[in-house]
Amino acid sequence: MKREIKFSLLYRDMWQSSGKYVPRVEQLEKVAPAIIDMGCFDRVETNGGGFEQINLLFGENPNIANRRWTQPFNDVGIQTHMLERALNAIRMSPVPADVRKLMFKVKKLQGTDIARSFCGLNDPRNLENSIRFAKEGGMISQASLSLTISEVHTVEYYTNLAEQLIEMGADEICVKDMAGIGRPAFIGKIIKNIKTAHPETVVQYHGHSGPGFSMASILEAARAGVDYVDVAMEPLSWGTGHADVLAVQGMLKDAGFAVKDINMKAYMEVRSLTQEFIDDFLGYYINPKNRQMNSLLIGSGLPGGMMGSLMADLGSNLESLNKWLTKRNKLTLTQDELLIKLFEEVEYIWPKLGYPPLVTPFSQYVKNLALMNVLQLIKGRERWSMIADNIWDMIIGKSGKLPGELAPEIIELAKSNGKEFYTGVPQDLYPDSLDIFKQEMKENNWDFGQDDEELMELAMHPEQYRAYKSGKAKADFEADLAAKKAAKAPKPAKVEVPAGSFEPKSMIIDVNGEKFKVGVSYGDIVNAPSANGNGKPKEEATPVAASGNATVEVLSPLEGKFMLTKDNTETPIKVGDTVKEGDVVCYIESMKTYNAVVAEKDGKVVGIAKANGDSVEEDDVLVQLA
Repeated sequence: MKREIKFSLLYRDMWQSSGKYVPRVEQLEKVAPAIIDMGCFDRVETNGGGFEQINLLFGENPNIANRRWTQPFNDVGIQTHMLERALNAIRMSPVPADVRKLMFKVKKLQGTDIARSFCGLNDPRNLENSIRFAKEGGMISQASLSLTISEVHTVEYYTNLAEQLIEMGADEICVKDMAGIGRPAFIGKIIKNIKTAHPETVVQYHGHSGPGFSMASILEAARAGVDYVDVAMEPLSWGTGHADVLAVQGMLKDAGFAVKDINMKAYMEVRSLTQEFIDDFLGYYINPKNRQMNSLLIGSGLPGGMMGSLMADLGSNLESLNKWLTKRNKLTLTQDELLIKLFEEVEYIWPKLGYPPLVTPFSQYVKNLALMNVLQLIKGRERWSMIADNIWDMIIGKSGKLPGELAPEIIELAKSNGKEFYTGVPQDLYPDSLDIFKQEMKENNWDFGQDDEELMELAMHPEQYRAYKSGKAKADFEADLAAKKAAKAPKPAKVEVPAGSFEPKSMIIDVNGEKFKVGVSYGDIVNAPSANGNGKPKEEATPVAASGNATVEVLSPLEGKFMLTKDNTETPIKVGDTVKEGDVVCYIESMKTYNAVVAEKDGKVVGIAKANGDSVEEDDVLVQLA
């Protein structure tokens, strides 16, 4: 009898791996029946990870989206699963235990059956609560092995990790090949070891297709005894996404496995609807290069799930960098040139940082630090001169135990920055906080929501939830989308305007970033004699605004979003406060990490130039001190 292998559709991860946003709830509801009609899926990934933050970013309630998206699959018996990040739950930073526990309860009641939990450092201490909380909430606990290739990440390492997680109570194991760099034979050995020791434990394989190993890896996983395989479908399969279900089904069927047939009429409908969603607004956040296979990813090991956001981040940082280079009459870079520099820097710094598996959030941390190093080196500054707080937490052990050893230079760098290494349980550093958020809900007269889901959302994503409630998130997103559409719109034909009284008498010009107001003359008109007597008018340059000499300006060190605090434990500065040299006055949130901005001298805050959440560029004035 042929052994059956089942498929899980990663409809959420397909979008995350391709670009920044996901479909709106009415679009998800529209496509769900066709996904069901395809008849080949036993599981569908419906939520988790950055999914809810993205809902909030474009002004949509993620709890309503989750319930309405999971319901059609619940009704027909297709299991739904979510992705969660252990200590970080469904955000990028650590989450108090009481908030994590509430999340699992809420997700089960919203219709999610399986919690796929992973720790970016593979620290079992971080996964222990995820396993326990998931089961207490009534969910199936699927614990993940975050796969990567290094001198410390061996078959034995992952076999032992799986043993620990099963002993902790995990119902299933996911072999999470998040970058798609796991070599096929390597993956097969790990799965075979797990199934030999625990034949009744369900094993699911998740792999990205970008580097090019995925089809061979899936076949090896199948031969080793895997039960479920994660797949995608056109137009979002391959590239930075996952292998297409049609190819996987054909390969496994030919190899002698039992796989479900695919209703091709329904497949084409899902394919068409997904393209419709891309054309609607999501295409503005998907770089076309994300659809391509890229074997350069083998060396850097960066995961497909972050390549969509990486390309978006790279574009904005490249624009800022090229402005800096242009001001200094230096050659600008192309995106490909910057990308290669980034990949090379990732390969260089990764071993020095103790080989953290390159999965969220640590893939972002390593990538961000590499990019900051590249930008600083291009500008003639030193490597390691800009390290965000989240990255320091990873380095000194607050996020968990690193798999490898830190390089001596990193240890010395930490000590010189006054950092103390931590070896305790990471969760102990983050005290329960639900009571704080309950009080905020009451003060704002906000509804706690069905099953306390709105309370969970505020506690999980405070800044994004507040922006959603105020309407700022939706307004900012719509403005951003409008700008992207305008930028891609065909340029109108040039219209020649005859000279006459409509010509401007003055204009503002930008000279190397400094604005001047100048008078304008036309033809042979002479408004005034010039200083050099040549008969041409002298153009007086006058700055639009001059900086006061009595204040010291705190400037943005990079492009990103201005944030007064990084979480609810901090008190934001205000005008009138006194600060000391070295005090943190604000943060720049860039590429999902918080970069502290400090005062370079003692002073009194006399001005805060930006509003919380405002976008800023490098060298923008943030705070004024007197």
